[in-house]
Amino acid sequence: MAVKSLIETVRVEIALKAHNCQANKTHRVNKGDLRLKVRKGLGWVHYCKDCAEKIIDNDIVKLNKLRKLEPEDGA
Repeated sequence: MAVKSLIETVRVEIALKAHNCQANKTHRVNKGDLRLKVRKGLGWVHYCKDCAEKIIDNDIVKLNKLRKLEPEDGA
């Protein structure tokens, strides 16, 4: 059986040009900065390092809950 991944549509990369973070338009991603790239539909969305860290921290909490393999309330 092939191993599946819940996070295969995520990448960390270096920005090739400057742009605004898609989570917070006041955050600027400059050329050469690290950014988080996440698949959304057929395209990609890009997040600055600060927003990426918040997203990753929130998802770690979700994955730890999921790891318990318990149904959610109301199921």
